[in-house]
Amino acid sequence: MNTSQVQKRLTQCDLCGGSDFVEISDRDRKGEELHTGVCQSCGLVAHMPVPSEAEVAEYYAEHYRRDYHGEQTPSSRRIMRAWRNGERILTVLFPYLGKGARVFEVGAGIGCTVKAFEFQGFAASGIEPNKDFNAFTRGQLYASVDNLNLYDLPVEPTYDAVLLIHVIEHFCSPTKALNHIHGLLNQGGYFYVECPNLAAPFATFNRLFHYAHIYNFTPATLVALAKKCGFELVKEFTDQSSPDIHMLFRRVDVKVLEVDAAEADRSKVAVSRYNMLTYHIRPAYILRRISKVFSYLTEYLLAGVFVKGLLARCNSKK
Repeated sequence: MNTSQVQKRLTQCDLCGGSDFVEISDRDRKGEELHTGVCQSCGLVAHMPVPSEAEVAEYYAEHYRRDYHGEQTPSSRRIMRAWRNGERILTVLFPYLGKGARVFEVGAGIGCTVKAFEFQGFAASGIEPNKDFNAFTRGQLYASVDNLNLYDLPVEPTYDAVLLIHVIEHFCSPTKALNHIHGLLNQGGYFYVECPNLAAPFATFNRLFHYAHIYNFTPATLVALAKKCGFELVKEFTDQSSPDIHMLFRRVDVKVLEVDAAEADRSKVAVSRYNMLTYHIRPAYILRRISKVFSYLTEYLLAGVFVKGLLARCNSKK
């Protein structure tokens, strides 16, 4: 890669095209070198530099699951957790989808969300670039998930809904990804997204940044990105204080770039809002941890039996 290409990756904002970045961190959650900056024109937070498409593809195909989750095959606990999450998403989106709607998940992971939608009569399918879970997904869950990347798909109006569940932060260009997804959706089709919320930090500062999370969104920067790529907000299912963003958009024909330079200062304030003590003594954090403890206990006690029953159900319907 020549010098001008490196410089462009370092300085050009994927959302607004701006070139004025301020570094806000030089370490990842493991204490290793990772430079993260905020665009002064729109507030988007991203790696400096953003990795190339080839680097991202290689990382997700070969390393992501082992690096991020420490597993090459999904544990019973992970499967149970993924299935519950898939059913939650199904419940949220069910009122918006017509009978037999074509639902497609980009970055389907184990495939539980795809299978949950399939069990409810939707034409559900997906893609997952990582190879580690694919044998389980297709060989035991019998979910229609192919080992492909988003850009392997031809740009043709095909689906009524596309899901990105904690995936949008992993693209080296979310703009390119959402423009591609726009082309995959039928007229008036839905785009549903979940990702970490930088405006309500989901971890303490020293645990906030990770190589896999190339971008860090606030609700404002996520909405701005969606509008830029031809989507209008239908509903925001989480509030500004939630550690995650859950939003539903509808495909429209108009693409508009609307950004607010003040979002840069809001992003910088958000990431430095708490120290180790004040982050962990928040009532919302304590309640969330208690809920997770009970959830983890349930998983330890019931996950094996749950997965056995789930796989038997999948086998009977294959």
